[in-house]
Amino acid sequence: MNPLVVLDADSTTIQQEVIELIAEAAGTRELVANITDRAMRGELDFAQSLRERVSTLAGTPATALDDVVKRVLPSKGLSELVAAIRERHGIVGVVSGGFHEVLDRVLPQYDIDIWTANRLEIIDAKLTGKLYGPIVDAKAKAETLRHWSTLTNIPLSQSFAIGDGANDLQMMAIAGKSIAFNAKPIVREAATYSVDEPDLAHVIQFLDS
Repeated sequence: MNPLVVLDADSTTIQQEVIELIAEAAGTRELVANITDRAMRGELDFAQSLRERVSTLAGTPATALDDVVKRVLPSKGLSELVAAIRERHGIVGVVSGGFHEVLDRVLPQYDIDIWTANRLEIIDAKLTGKLYGPIVDAKAKAETLRHWSTLTNIPLSQSFAIGDGANDLQMMAIAGKSIAFNAKPIVREAATYSVDEPDLAHVIQFLDS
């Protein structure tokens, strides 16, 4: 079977929450982390919470993103998982509520095939505290999975959605199989499988299910 495996980015494909790293440079990390946690638990609307978090970044020099890129680390087991998907002639995608400005510089080194994320507005070399373009929320993640299924000619029945927060629930609901990765309780309850160790290699056992 050639699987289509689509992962969330922050705290799934990578270890960090990128917006929190940017917020550290802006001096708003504690505030942003609190909002992020509430959103991932499903207590806040994601789009609203994202705009609120990004607004705290206004005025931050765009060069701060260079430091963020250097600090992003892949989750343990990512290379093993990608290799296993390759062995099965599959496709690896990442759909993220994070930002292209970081992921475009990070994901290619992990051999990811395709990805999509939000975009930060940058004017005069500074973050404006706003986004531009469509927001990648729960609905958009599900629509992206459908689109990639069509694009790759891999049916949804052969797809796997991997995530940790409430924003991943809609794409997990339409995937052939879903995997909660170190996830919030609301996500573990909804998933086909659950991995409670921070090691993506544990996902490999499910690829032939």
